[in-house]
Amino acid sequence: MKSRHISRVIATSPQAVYDFASEPGNLSKWAEGLAKAEVTRDGDDLLVDSPMGQIRVRFVARNAHGVMDHDVTLPSGTTVNNPLRVIAHPEGAEVIFTVRQIELTDDEFDRDCRMVADDLTQLKRIMEG
Repeated sequence: MKSRHISRVIATSPQAVYDFASEPGNLSKWAEGLAKAEVTRDGDDLLVDSPMGQIRVRFVARNAHGVMDHDVTLPSGTTVNNPLRVIAHPEGAEVIFTVRQIELTDDEFDRDCRMVADDLTQLKRIMEG
């Protein structure tokens, strides 16, 4: 299984990036690769219409460390842990997402990495806009 770290530097404070990105209601604004529409809450989980079909997402609790790790349960029933961090950077914040190749061909993995890169670029546009 491969892993790839994808990041973007955003010229604003890590706290501002974390506050925006960790709000479930904002997912469809910046994470189109995950959420194509508004999310629905189901207890601690989010039900999300994604490009993969309906998925279940559970984020770690809000915290002071910029950690936004989340588990995604795919339509197949497989759960994938997705490490996601917002850290301080000399130019503001850096957002780092780890993509893991689980149940994906090499081409599908490359596609997912491009989608994550596009999502992080969108987050950068919004935060710097």
